[in-house]
Amino acid sequence: MKIVLTGSLGHISEPLATELIKKGNEITIISSKEDKIKTIEVLGAKAAIGSIDDIDFLKKAFTGADTVYCMVPYPDTKQPIKALFENYIQLAHNYKTAIEHANIKQVVDLSTVGAHMKTGNGLLQYGYQIEKIFDQLPSDVHIKFMRPVSFYYNVLAYIPQIRQHGLIAANYGGETKKPWVSPIDIAAATAEAMLTPFAGREIKYIMSEELSCNQIAAILGAAIGKPDLQWNTIADDQMLHNFIQMGMEPTTAQSFVDMNAGIQNGSIYADYYKHQPFQGKVKFEQYAKQFAEIYHQ
Repeated sequence: MKIVLTGSLGHISEPLATELIKKGNEITIISSKEDKIKTIEVLGAKAAIGSIDDIDFLKKAFTGADTVYCMVPYPDTKQPIKALFENYIQLAHNYKTAIEHANIKQVVDLSTVGAHMKTGNGLLQYGYQIEKIFDQLPSDVHIKFMRPVSFYYNVLAYIPQIRQHGLIAANYGGETKKPWVSPIDIAAATAEAMLTPFAGREIKYIMSEELSCNQIAAILGAAIGKPDLQWNTIADDQMLHNFIQMGMEPTTAQSFVDMNAGIQNGSIYADYYKHQPFQGKVKFEQYAKQFAEIYHQ
């Protein structure tokens, strides 16, 4: 099968490419950086160098593929949320145009938990918007929307807090368990989705392990030599202040606060619990070793 992957050699795309190549597929990886060509070719893939902002490039890159994997980059938190959403919407339209031009019939979109919500999900509203644009594709274009939950590596953002204050503080936390996921498991789930026949529009949630924030703090504390590490729940306004102090643009900071509030009240996971998710194999304790290496650098 000929498959085109976006995401360059990121946390998900590289292990995804490796898995697909191992199973005998012909893989093209889109990257904006020419210095990635050699690494991509060493993997056994073909490099397509260009920008996903360039519709003509995307049309050419997608032509001849059986399946395409679409994702958008992590948000630039120094941009206003309106500009971020406008950029994501434009990227989704670029993908849609290229898919139609190249007559692609199988699409796998990396969406997000919370994409079932039009409002009340803060930053994750982008997932809802992108899915709606993809839904405008003709009915003979079959789409799988992959909706991973909270990434393990999101906890890296708390390293400055831990170093400076000896704790984690966010406007969600406590003993209520919530699902987390490793990028390795996202790659495994996405590879399975691509190689399993599907029709129409499908949604697949991806998780690795359900843990409370207090459990996360305990595992991280043990890994970094701070066995008493605590995860404190703070008010939304304090979280907003903290995000802005970290350098986030205020409206984007508010979108993160709103997302966290949706995590705390459970609304972001309401649809997740109505579906059978892909169950990954990577446990948080395994990831904590990687976290500790970064923490001690």
